[in-house]
Formats: sequence, C-alpha cells, structure tokens
Amino acid sequence: MTSIGILVFDGFDLIDAGGPYEVFLTASRLVERDGDEPPFTVELLSPDGSDAIAYGGMTLTGLADARIAPSFDVVVVPGTIDVEAALADEVLEEAVGALTGAAGLTTSVCTGAFLLARGGLLSGVPATTHWEDVDALRAAGVPGAVGGVRWADAGSVITSGGLTSGMHMALHVVARIAGVDLAERTARQLDLDWSPEPAR
Repeated sequence: MTSIGILVFDGFDLIDAGGPYEVFLTASRLVERDGDEPPFTVELLSPDGSDAIAYGGMTLTGLADARIAPSFDVVVVPGTIDVEAALADEVLEEAVGALTGAAGLTTSVCTGAFLLARGGLLSGVPATTHWEDVDALRAAGVPGAVGGVRWADAGSVITSGGLTSGMHMALHVVARIAGVDLAERTARQLDLDWSPEPAR
C-alpha cells in the first residue's frame, strides 16, 4: 500500500489538494470494489496541525501535524495565489522540507513548484507550473521549467501545471505505481479526459 501525504496551508488552492485527493481515493475505491486491498492511503496535513484556510475561505480541520508525521511514499504540495506569502512562511518551509526529505516521490501542483524550488528540489531537472508562471519559475532558479505540459516527471519529483492539471498528474502517479489500466479506469470514473502523455 502506498501512503500519500497532502500538505495544506493557509491560502492554498483547494482544487490543487482536493483534485489529487479525489484521484487517489477513487483509484482505491475501484480496487476495493474489485475485492482487493486498496493501493493508496491518503492523509491531509498542515505545517503545525492547525486548521488550514483555503483561498476563498473554506477551512479544513482535523489535519495531521507535518512536524510529527511519519514518512510518506508520495507527498503532494499544492499551490497558492499568494506565492510571496507562502515563500516567506518559515513554518511552511520547514514542513515542506521535512515531508519531501523523507518521501519516496515528491509532487507539486501549480505554484507549489515554487515551494519545491526554494528547497532545491528542482535544481537541474525539468519542471512545470501554471502556464502564467513558467517564466517566473525559470527566474526563481529553475532553468528547466517548461510550458505546454500537464506534468513534468523527473523521476523522484513530479511537478504539474495549474489547478486541474494536478488531477492529471495524480493519475500519472497512479499509472506509475499501480498501472495505466487503473489510471484509465479512475479517469473514467471521474469523467475526466486523461492521457498517459503529459502534453496538452
């Protein structure tokens, strides 16, 4: 079973976290429906275990504390509208570092790539973010930032484009871990037009 940890924090984009959350839960539900053990467990965490208020005001409660969380096989770091505020948050920086440092696979959605870049995780690898922010990601020290793709797979790090691209990226993770067939079944269940190729 693959453990998934999704980090949320004040100002995060709800669909950046909720999209992958739904993908992994749906994939597990389909496998359970077949009578087999679910391939994924999913846990939501905040930097210090406090509630997290998404952009727009929705509040998530009952979150695990990233400071004392076990290591996860996969970590998902969502994006935010206010990138500057997120980059200035030292507690968030520590949480990202702790979770990604222990993860087998680190992923980001949208501007979450900037949080990975700050931690040096995108040095010398291809990466992507929201199409509006690709140039800014290059300027932030990621010369391998590319546009026109839903995700960029660099092996131990996968970054994805804006918002709903996180769902496409999560389906790619499902395909990597549990096979393309399950990813395609999950996409169908979600009524999402998904391709195993990252290009739009």
